[in-house]
Amino acid sequence: MIAKRYEPFWKTTALEQMSPAEWESICDGCGKCCLQKLQDDDTEEVYYTNLSCHQLNIATCQCKVYETRQEKVASCITLTPNQIDDFQWLPDTCSYRVLHETKTLPNWHPLVVGSDKEMLRQGLTVRHYAVNEHNVEEEEWETHIIKWVHGMPEPYDLT
Repeated sequence: MIAKRYEPFWKTTALEQMSPAEWESICDGCGKCCLQKLQDDDTEEVYYTNLSCHQLNIATCQCKVYETRQEKVASCITLTPNQIDDFQWLPDTCSYRVLHETKTLPNWHPLVVGSDKEMLRQGLTVRHYAVNEHNVEEEEWETHIIKWVHGMPEPYDLT
């Protein structure tokens, strides 16, 4: 008898049709969406910073209050399937964005590899460069603006 080969759910289920558990498992846990963003009042352009939300545990890249994050942090953005067309603001390594654009998960994704070891080896989380927002005065946030280059942060020159 030939064993039937099953495709993983992310190859057979559209993002919009995933169960809540499937949707959550697509998150690779990098913490990049938990970095503070600044928006130019005139142009409405959004800039990332290396400043993390104060509720992000930088060492683990996990939210300390995930289940109640919307109540604890008014500006917290929750990614949902009905926002898929707006995912271009996410870094190019975000698994939601990659899956939406390419229909496959990156080869380092924990669901593909079975652990987060490859993702960590490649430095794809914020743990080595994020700074807790509470450690920086708000008027200095502009000095923490970064740009994404292949999922890695680089200083951004505002001039």
